[in-house]
Parts: sequence; C-alpha cells; structure tokens
Amino acid sequence: MKKKIPYSKKKALYGYGFISVWIVGTVVFFLIPLFKSLLFSFSEVTVDSGKTVTEWVGMEKYIKVLTEDEKYTEYLVDMLVETLWKTPLIIIFSLFIAVILNQNFRGRTLARAVFFLPVIIVTGPVYKIISADMEMSGNNDVINSSTMFSTDLIGELLEFLGVYGISDRAGTFISSVADNIFGIVWNSGIQILIFLSALQNIPRSAREVAQIEGATAWEYFWKVTFPYVSPFIVVNTVFTVIDSFTNPLNTVMQRMGDMRNEWAFGEESAMAWVYFGVVMVMTGIIVFILNKFILCKWGDSDK
Repeated sequence: MKKKIPYSKKKALYGYGFISVWIVGTVVFFLIPLFKSLLFSFSEVTVDSGKTVTEWVGMEKYIKVLTEDEKYTEYLVDMLVETLWKTPLIIIFSLFIAVILNQNFRGRTLARAVFFLPVIIVTGPVYKIISADMEMSGNNDVINSSTMFSTDLIGELLEFLGVYGISDRAGTFISSVADNIFGIVWNSGIQILIFLSALQNIPRSAREVAQIEGATAWEYFWKVTFPYVSPFIVVNTVFTVIDSFTNPLNTVMQRMGDMRNEWAFGEESAMAWVYFGVVMVMTGIIVFILNKFILCKWGDSDK
C-alpha cells in the first residue's frame, strides 16, 4: 500500500521546490563567481587556450592597485567625497518631496508617477541621453550645445545677486551641487517611495491630537512626522550609499571595467574587493552614527 504524504510535508516540499531555483541561481551566479573573484585577487591570472590559469602571488595585486594605480586611488577618494555630500542631499530632498506628495491635492497621482518614473527607466543609456552625456553616441556637439544641464546658471545667479569674493572651494562645491541637481532627483525615486509609505503609516490619531493641542505644521513635523520616519532614514541612507557605489557609471566601476577589458583580472578583482571593503566600512560608520544620534534621540523623546 502506497504511503500517503501528509499535507504539511507536501507544503514544505512545494516550498523547497520554489526556492530550489533561487538556491541554484545563488550558487552558480553569485557564490562561485564570488570565490573565483577572491582567488583572482591573490593570483596572477592569464588566459591560455580559452582557460584561465592562476598563479598565487599573495597581496601583490592589492599593493599594486593601491600604490601604483594612481587613477584607482584618485577615483576612489573622489567617489567617497561625492557620496558624503550627495547622500544627505538625496535624503533631505526625498523626505521633502515625500511630505509634499503625502498631502491631498489635485494631480497627486501624476506627481507621484513623475517622481517614481526614473526607477522604471533607470538605465545607463537613458540617463546619459537625458543628462546630455553623449560621448558614446558621437553627438556631443549637438546635445551639449542645447542641454539645460550644462550651463553656468548658478554662477550667473550669484553675480546677479551681488555675491562676490566666494572662495574657490565653496564655489566649486556650489557648482558641483548645481550640476548634480538632475542626478539627485533621478536617484531619489526609491527613497521617496519608502518615506511615503512611512508617512502613510502615521496614525490618524496622532494628527488629531496635534490639532487639538494647537500644534503648528512645523511642530507637527518635528514632534510627530520626523520620529515616525527616522528609522527609515537609516534604510534610505544605506540604500543611497550602496546605490551610489554600485552605479556602473561611476568612475571606480568604469576603472574596473577598463582593467577587465585589458584582461587584467587579478588587478580588477583586487580593486573590487578593496572597493567592497571601503563600502562596508563606510556603511557601518553611517549606520552607527545614525543609530547613535538619530534613532536613540527620537526613540527616547517618545517615552
């Protein structure tokens, strides 16, 4: 007599069946390449008759990319500096737009779709076309001459307002922020969505109590809205940092791509693992600071 499988075990088998595809994909397309990349970073890699041959050289590749490759270290420092000033701007902008989109006004659905649209079409070629970076297409002169993202409007505005004598460093920073306004807006879609979901979870009773107590909009934001969304600041900050570092258009990623095109797999792998370590350290520091000074502060104020 055939033994009948209990229904609970059938459900478990169905679950294992569904995740088996994910397990196979993770092993084949993630874990194996990950360990190969780690091995390559400690090896001299050559290609012989279509096969990769590795020769163990220890830390030689790491020392080489950090001491001899000036482009990599320069790009890495530039990327760190850019991420440090761009991330707060993206978080502040995302929270500001989320608060606006959470209000009741005509055309709210269209406005939400516009800000979330970059998430749907966020591809390298589309971004390059919109931001007028057309080096790959050969249409540099045509696009750059007509783009509204490559003008010196900030400098002209400061002169018009009579702001003179500004230091070169401050002027460069202001110009960098102005030139990256489009990139900040473009990279804020997911963050806006996360903040918006947090705002929609604020209990109606909290707003009613604030209105009864006569709280102004400013007081309501700092006493009610900000404490509720503060945990999501950590989530959005980590997401923004990782998204910035893994953007295939950033200079560090492009430098690693150049090494791959030159078949320097050992150097490329060493660059990737150094980059990974820097990202993890920076993310850990940011999470520690935010948990220490934002979440603890607002968590204690609620008690």
